Amino acid sequence: MNAKVEQANPDMVTVTIDGREVEAPKGATIIQVADEQGIDIPRFCYHRKLSAPANCRMCLVDVEMNGRPAPKPLPACATAVGDGMNVSTQSERALKAQKGVMEFLLINHPLDCPICDQGGECELQDISMGYGRSVSRFVERKRVVKDEDLGPLVATEMTRCIHCTRCVRFLDEIAGTSELGGMYRGEHMEIGTWVGLGVHSELSGNIIDLCPVGALTNKPFRFRARAWEMLSHPSVSPHDPIGANVKLHHVRGTIKRVVPADNEAVNETWIADRDRFSYEGIYSDDRLAAPLIKINGQWKETDWETALEHTVSGLRHVLREHGPEGLGALVSPNATTEEMYLLARLVRELGSENIDHRLRQADCRDDARAPAWPYLGRSIASMAEVDAALVVGSHLRWEVPLLNHRLRQATLRGGAIMFLNPRYHQWNYAPAAERVVHPGAMPRELAAIAGAVAALQSVELPKWVGAYAAEPDDGHREVARRLVEADDAAILTGALVEGHPAGAELRALAALVARLAGATLGVLASGGNSAGGWIAGAVPAAGRGLPATQMLGKGLPAYITLGVEPEHDCWDGAAAECALAGAELAVALSPWCSERMKAWADVILPVATFGETAGSYVNAHGDWQTFAGVGRPVGEARPAWRLLRVLGNLLELDGYDYQAPDEIHAELRERADDALPDTLAWEGDVGDRVELDGLVRAGGIAIYGADALVRRGEALQHTVQARPARAVMAPETGAAQGVADGDSVRLQVGEGEPRRMIVVHDDAVPADTVWVDAGLAGSEGLGPLLAAVTLRAD
Repeated sequence: MNAKVEQANPDMVTVTIDGREVEAPKGATIIQVADEQGIDIPRFCYHRKLSAPANCRMCLVDVEMNGRPAPKPLPACATAVGDGMNVSTQSERALKAQKGVMEFLLINHPLDCPICDQGGECELQDISMGYGRSVSRFVERKRVVKDEDLGPLVATEMTRCIHCTRCVRFLDEIAGTSELGGMYRGEHMEIGTWVGLGVHSELSGNIIDLCPVGALTNKPFRFRARAWEMLSHPSVSPHDPIGANVKLHHVRGTIKRVVPADNEAVNETWIADRDRFSYEGIYSDDRLAAPLIKINGQWKETDWETALEHTVSGLRHVLREHGPEGLGALVSPNATTEEMYLLARLVRELGSENIDHRLRQADCRDDARAPAWPYLGRSIASMAEVDAALVVGSHLRWEVPLLNHRLRQATLRGGAIMFLNPRYHQWNYAPAAERVVHPGAMPRELAAIAGAVAALQSVELPKWVGAYAAEPDDGHREVARRLVEADDAAILTGALVEGHPAGAELRALAALVARLAGATLGVLASGGNSAGGWIAGAVPAAGRGLPATQMLGKGLPAYITLGVEPEHDCWDGAAAECALAGAELAVALSPWCSERMKAWADVILPVATFGETAGSYVNAHGDWQTFAGVGRPVGEARPAWRLLRVLGNLLELDGYDYQAPDEIHAELRERADDALPDTLAWEGDVGDRVELDGLVRAGGIAIYGADALVRRGEALQHTVQARPARAVMAPETGAAQGVADGDSVRLQVGEGEPRRMIVVHDDAVPADTVWVDAGLAGSEGLGPLLAAVTLRAD
């Protein structure tokens, strides 16, 4: 009868905050419970995604436990709630403590709010309105702290720093680079880099958002606009298949900056630096302001009516002389789904099946059994919870930074992340295994892992795998063991698989390993909207149309390109430029106009770019994310969907009467299948093996060379990741070729044009491999991403 009655839920406690009784999970902090209930507690150092050091003391509150008051106010960010706890955030003692902290914080803070870029959105300004004094009691001189150069992206005014350490904790806990730290003690404490080398994380811009004062600000945005002048609109980043949610801030149609938008399922509250700073490319010097047509070898600026008539006349001539099969279309994987859909419709209604957005895919032998679109195999957020993952052919940290962040979270929970690549990369966590082999050995290496998994599962391998004659070693068996023993395992294929001449074999083997190990298989395609490209039909019909590499290798009479710079964006940039230059008609729909484009194009039509056009992207999880056009298109540029609609009407095709992209979107959604694809369908024999021996060029896509917009982000191009292309090779490879570290060589890949590069010796690259990243200055028109290479010393 006297037995104590147990709580209905032993994992919950009852706590009272400002007279409101609420239930909260055990272990939750006071500030977390208060935020959940909409009760405001001032803070500076606390951030929900970071650890709570309780060093600013702004969140001090009055706490009673079982009727007994705490001897002093306690920090709400570091105090766990307990059953029966009574918390007051507005008591006289709490307010006195909070106001005292505020007064101390303002002792050394400079009075430069009118010229501070944080003005109008400063947490210190806001909180000082409620907790600060109108007159300072301190008359001593304020301290001054010397600024440190953190690089081209983040500006510093360290005298404003209040030592919240959010930036330090972000770079340590989220970015994994630990590039900032606190030095000295007390009033003399300073935040800076340990050895003065700056901050180079691919996520570094997030410390700008985290800084509660104006100590760390956006360097490219510096003094460009005030917070209250700008309007904010949601959008989606176009650079990788995550589709990070962002907000575009603009003044009268001119985009001034990009900041993250919260979406826990996609990007949490972070964005990569290329998502934040690439908007500068919208207003680059080579932005095309009016249509151009080439007449007798001379370029002429003209009006839209003349340019469209010239384009339509040229297309009709090619169709009449060569038939529909003479027309091909190349689409950037960063184009909107609506643009891809309209161009695919237009090409097919003209009678051609030659359209593709997979510009960097080398091997299409498995198209007949390809899934409906490249799927991650699971939700983006769940990548942070995998027990084991094998990443094949990817520098994930550069290709999809926010997905790499999720895998880093998995390692912090004890997950084993493993890699199979043709070079070692710098990771911001310790891989459980990193297999590095010659690019030509990658299929055999994956077959060996499949054999090890099959042995552990006591099953036989399919006969077609025997062609690789791959005997597992202890390393293969360790990778297999981790995958098989994991409750939740994933296989991911990256950009190097897409660009590998044996890509179909690698996808088939990856699917086999995933099936045998009970893992999910995810495909990380290039570009921000490759999934949308498949769904919109911007791929050739199996057996009828030509994929991009074959279109360019064959040489068609006419091409239409949308947002493509072939020297950087195509698998074989040299062959692409040659094919386009040799065509009777090459129509480029592009926001920019370079001298290389003028060399191959016959018509260049200016179109709107990121931030200026409405549409949607489909990310690797299959989420359709729509956005509006925010910026005013530069010059005479028009949204590509509108231009394609007009072309359809001028070519006398039916059904091109759309008035807004919403109508195109609705039509496409009606036709699209929302079912998630089966990526394990890649498994199976693809025929003869592709052999790749001897000295070969391999390379990834440079993080700041991935697409045309990023390549024009001026600040990004001054980072260390954007230095000119170099020929990186193992010392023994250099010795065999007779070139030393620092030598200048002429490098030729396949039939591409020779390029002069500096040699860098690095043990990270296996023997007989020359690593040259694509998308960098000096790599234009180099030739295939992965092929035989010749070197000649200057």
